[in-house]
Amino acid sequence: LMLLFSALLYWRGEQVALGVRHFATRLASTRGDAAMLLAAQAVRAVALGVVVTALVQSVLGGVGLAIAGVPYATLFTVLMLLTCLMQLGPLLVLVPAIVWLYWSGDTTWGTFLLVWSCVVGTMDNVIRPILIRMGADLPLILILSGVIGGLIAFGMIGLFIGPVLLAVSWRLFSAWVHEVPLPPTDPDVLLAALNETDEVKK
Repeated sequence: LMLLFSALLYWRGEQVALGVRHFATRLASTRGDAAMLLAAQAVRAVALGVVVTALVQSVLGGVGLAIAGVPYATLFTVLMLLTCLMQLGPLLVLVPAIVWLYWSGDTTWGTFLLVWSCVVGTMDNVIRPILIRMGADLPLILILSGVIGGLIAFGMIGLFIGPVLLAVSWRLFSAWVHEVPLPPTDPDVLLAALNETDEVKK
C-alpha cells in the first residue's frame, strides 16, 4: 500500500499537491494554504537533514575505518549509511571495529578509532538541526523539540511528524497573535488611551 501511494505521489505529485492545497484553502482560506506549504517545507527540510547527515556520518566513519586499517572499509561504510538512514547511528558498525582492533592488539589505531567514533557518532546532534533550519524558516529550538519529541513518540516516522506538527501549529499561533497590533511600549500612552476611553464612556 505504501509503495502504491508513493508511486501515485511520484506520478501525479503536482496534481495531488495542488488538490491538497485547494482543500486546505477551502477549509481555512489563505491561512490553510500557508499551513500546507509550511508542512511541505518542513518535510523537505527534515528529509534533507536526515539524508545529508547520514551521508556525512557514514563517509567520515568510513574514512576513520580506512585510516585505522580495518578491512572491508567500503562495505562497512555502506552499512553505516543504512544504519544512519534508519536513525540507528554509525556506532553499530564502528564499535565492533574498535573491539576488533583492541582484540588484535592494535591499541594505537583502536584508540584513534574510538576518539574518531565519538566525534562521528555525536555530530548528527549538530548537523541535522542546522540543515533542517536552513530548509525551514523556523526557530531552532522548535526544530529540535519536533525532531526529538517526534522520534521518541512515533519512532522513525516521528522525525517528520514532529517538526510538521510543531511548524504548522507555530505558524497558525503566530498568525493568530499578529492579527492584533502590538501594544504601546510607553506606559504614558497606554494610560492616556485608557483615560480617553473612560471619558467617552462617561
